Parts: sequence; structure tokens; C-alpha cells
Amino acid sequence: MSIAFDSYPFLKNIDFPADLRKYPVSDLRGVCADVREYLIDTISQTGGHFGAGLGVVELTVALHYALDTPKDKVVWDVGHQGYPHKILTGRKAQLNTIRKKDGLAPFLKRDESEYDVFGAGHASTSISAALGIATARDFAGQDYKVAAVIGDGSMTGGIAYEALNNCGMLKKDVIVILNDNRMSIAPNVWALHEYFNALITNPTVRKFKDQVWDKLDGHDRLRSAGSKLVDGMKAVMTPGMMFEALGFKYFGPINGHNVVKLVETLNFLKDQKGPLLLHVITEKGKGYAPAESHVQKYHAASGAFDKITGAAIAKPVTAPQPPEYTKVFGKALVEICKINPKVVGITAAMPDGTGLNFLQKELPEKFFDVGIAEQHAVTFAAGMATEGFTPVCAIYSTFSQRAFDQIIHDVALQNLPVIFAMDRAGLVGADGPTHHGAFDLSYLRLIPNMTIMVPKDEQELRDMLYTATSQVSGPIAIRYPRGTGIGVPLADEGFRSIPIGQGEMLRDGKDVVIVGAGPLLYDALTAAGDLEREGISVAVANARFVKPLDTALLQGLAARFKYIVTLEENVVQGGFGSAVAEYLASYQAEHPTSSIPHPLVLGLPDRFIEHGAPASLLAECGLNREGIREKVKELVRAKKPQPQPVS
Repeated sequence: MSIAFDSYPFLKNIDFPADLRKYPVSDLRGVCADVREYLIDTISQTGGHFGAGLGVVELTVALHYALDTPKDKVVWDVGHQGYPHKILTGRKAQLNTIRKKDGLAPFLKRDESEYDVFGAGHASTSISAALGIATARDFAGQDYKVAAVIGDGSMTGGIAYEALNNCGMLKKDVIVILNDNRMSIAPNVWALHEYFNALITNPTVRKFKDQVWDKLDGHDRLRSAGSKLVDGMKAVMTPGMMFEALGFKYFGPINGHNVVKLVETLNFLKDQKGPLLLHVITEKGKGYAPAESHVQKYHAASGAFDKITGAAIAKPVTAPQPPEYTKVFGKALVEICKINPKVVGITAAMPDGTGLNFLQKELPEKFFDVGIAEQHAVTFAAGMATEGFTPVCAIYSTFSQRAFDQIIHDVALQNLPVIFAMDRAGLVGADGPTHHGAFDLSYLRLIPNMTIMVPKDEQELRDMLYTATSQVSGPIAIRYPRGTGIGVPLADEGFRSIPIGQGEMLRDGKDVVIVGAGPLLYDALTAAGDLEREGISVAVANARFVKPLDTALLQGLAARFKYIVTLEENVVQGGFGSAVAEYLASYQAEHPTSSIPHPLVLGLPDRFIEHGAPASLLAECGLNREGIREKVKELVRAKKPQPQPVS
């Protein structure tokens, strides 16, 4: 698709940062206006991450103007804020493909551009990566600048402080830019920011202003001295002291939307030595009124919206959609918390994304948002569990990876009753490989004391959450996908308890049995109907539990069926299918005279799956109705005796 840039008088001449640097500093405000307008024009048609990018337009322009990128390295934290960076680094004409299959990646990606120094979809990594790059630079005897841009939301992650500490000790030439917009996705829980904001209303500062400053009107020299006194007070009272203690020279805070001042400051800083921290104040959604007013809503737009009003463009009227798994979980947790005083909810900076916003609204005393700090969230939950509470840690599958050690060491080793509600399990779509929940069954299954539940639909999710909170005696994980449910009827009230480790038959058959875990079972059921019409009789079983397995069910199926197929939306290495294969192999070793079929394992392949619509990605992996049907047909035909020619 060809895009006309004539309506963007500055941006039309900029393909790369070298083009940007041809403009005088006085033109940079016009450049920023063009970048912001183009970002709004494009994302209002395509959807995508929005608010964070609008907030760093001036900072992005200033960095690429003052630094000699790509020789100089800029490491962006997370990548939500990377759209203006993509616009200025050779990808403006492709911005309308972002998050689409085979289009621009949703985050920064090293093999997409030499300007993408470090890829990241998880927060708080930029300072560590920048320090590593700077250390490698010095080892190699090279000369270039390294800057890390990190949001105040990402400063709630512990790895950021580990990096700051190490950076101060190594004393490498690194510029850390703290982009302070008081937000991550939801309103921030960064305690230091509260400390910083307190300066504005500090009684001492207010008293000085009211009783001294206002009375010095017309006395410029005295006011100048008073201004220096206030600056000194700020130096003592802002987070600058903490950064100085960690070995950084602290500069700021400065207005992050004054591009001329930013360039001036960066030109000064790039000639300084040692670790430097520049504190800039920005506004998420800057320059677009709807995004400024509703920062959470416009963190990312799910689809096209009206550029003027910000209202989502209505999609064609369809039949009512089933509820989203996230909302089903969130509402069920509220019901459970009302009947069980020991249950609480914990999230790592994602109340809306995990459904805990319902608990936050109705029972705020039972809701805890710990910031972008998954490791802390898990150990915090473990501490509560030691005192008789049942914490429900609601963390996306992909973000739970960050707390792997805490899950083992702090929860499972002590066999504590912590429940892990793992949203976004499986392929999530447009956010791509950094956000796909592809590995949780594999990395959780190896942990002793862990129980793993996988609901096939939204009602089973409700029942599993109730089962976990009412029968919990150790760690339990419940993994479920993003998006809408299957559409099964939901109980108006109450729950059904599910026996731990017990599966169920969904469909009987004679030739093949598909044993699965999760909503893909509904694709298996439709595929089984297709195969029945082709003369292949297929049974379908819902395992429900990946750990412990229903071994009695598996033994019965192995005795009845010649072919066993396992199905999961997890990598095949170490997942549910591996668990079934391991059990059947051990059973046959103990019963050498038995004839046990080796299962065909269907799951995600041994590679990172790129971004795209979930349905197309599942089809690519052979995990939809058609793919399952074809795999079963291939299995049966390959092993069925072929008729011999008559001689």
C-alpha cells in the first residue's frame, strides 16, 4: 500500500535519522508535530500500542537528533513506546502493517532493523542490556554512546535496580533516561514517584512560596537567590539522591515535551563520563485529547477508531459474543472472595488485563497490585500463604516465566497454597512471540507439588478456580487463553467441584482417541465429526489435569484404542503430550506383555511463533479443526495395512 506523505511537510523528507539531522534545531517542533500526527493517522486506522508512543515523540526525535544512531545505541524498554522510533528509522511506510501477520513486529526486533539494538516485550530490561553493550564496547576498544530509555512503570521491576547498582559499580559511560509519565499500563504503583510528587505539595516548599517568594516580587536578585534555595531543596527531596547514591550523576527533572531543551541536554550529557541519569517528565497520550483523558484505554487500541472523537469504529453487527475468559475469571474470583474470607487477588501491574479490576472495584481490601514485579508478586503471595491465606496470583503465562525461581523455591518447595491464574496461555495473536503463552505447561510440569489445571471452556474455568480455592493444599496453576470463551452456558451462581486429577470422556469412538487439554478440544470434537463421515471413528477425552494425570483414564484408553493423539496449545517439548507419552512408556515397561500405542503429540512447534491473528497462527501450526482432521487421517492411513496386489 502506497502512502502519501505530502501532508507531513517535515516527515516526508525523513526516512532515517541522518535525514532528521539535516534540519536545524528550530525545525524539530515541526518534525515532532508531523510524527505525532502520522502516528495518530495510522494507528486510528489499524489499532496498536498508542499512548506510550505519543508520550515519547519529542524524546525519540531528540535522541536520534543528538546521538549518531545507529553507531550510537539506544535501548528502549518494553517497546510499547517504539512506534515513533520505527517511523524515524526506515519503517514509516510500513507502520500500517504493524502487528499484522508478516508486517512490522509489535515491539522492537533486532532482525527487523539495525536501529533496534535490543528486543524486548517484557519490562525493566533496558538498563541491564545497555550496561552489557557498554561493557562490550569497552572490551572491544570502540567509541560510541549507549543510552537506555526506561519508563517509571518499569522502575517497579527489580531487575532495573540490579542493573542500576551494577552500573554504578562498573562506572561505565551509560546514559539512563527515566521517562516519568506516572503510568505503566494502569496507574503506577512506584513509591518513589509518590515521593517525588510530594515535593509539589510539601508544606516547607509551600510555606517558602507563600511567605517569602510572593513577597519578593520586583526584587529579582533576591528571587534568584531564592530560586537556587528551592533547587537545593529539590536536590535533597527528589529521587535524585537515590540515583546519586547508586553512583549516577542525576540531571532533571526536565520537560520531556520540550524537544529543543532535550537536544541541548543530550548534547551536554553525551560528552560526560560515567553513569548518568536524565529524569524527564512526559505525558502518556500527549497531543491527542482522548488518549490524554483515558490513558489506560489508549495504551493500546484493539482496532480502528475515529481520529476526532477516539471512539472505536463500530464493527458489523454479529451475534452476541461469549464472555472473555479474563472477565469470567475476574467475576468468579469476586464471587469466591465473598464466600471465602481467606482468598485474595494479586496482580503485577495488570488489573484490567487479568480481570482483577472487578475485585479492585468490589473488594479493594482483597486486591493487591505490586507493580511490574512478578518475582515479588509470587514471594509476596507465598508469605501470605504461610499465614493461612489463599492468594490467587493472576499473571499472564508469558510474564510468569519471570518468576520461575520464586515458583520453585518460595512456593513449591514449601508446598504453599498459592494459586497461579495464568491468562493469555497459548497463542495471543498480534503481540507476538514475547507474549505468546507457549511454555507454561512444560516449565510448570517439572516442579514437584504442582497441580496444573486446563479448562476446556469458560464454565470449567469457573469450576476449576473454585476447586483450587476450596481444595488447595499446595501450589495450583490454572491456564486459559486470551479472547472469548466457547459460548457454553454459565451457571447463574455457585460452582461445581472437580475431583483433582480426574478427566472425562466427551465423545466415544472405536478407532482413534484424541486426549486434549484446553479449548482446542472443541476443534477436536468438530474434527471428529468430520472424520466420522469419512469412516474413521474418533473418541475425544478431556484430560482437565496435566498434573496429576488421570492414569486410570489413560490406561483404559490405551487398552481400547490403536491410535492415541494428544492435543495442547503449548510447545510439544515437555508439555501435556510428553507427560502422556512418558506415562504410557513407563506403564509398558512395568507391563511388558501389554500393547501400548505411542501417542501422536500435537502442539506448538519447536520455534518462536511470530505475530498474527490467533486463528491464522493456529492454522499454521495445524491446531485448528482442519489441521487436527488431517493429522488424524495421516496417522490412520500410514499405519493401516494396505491391500496387496493379486499376483
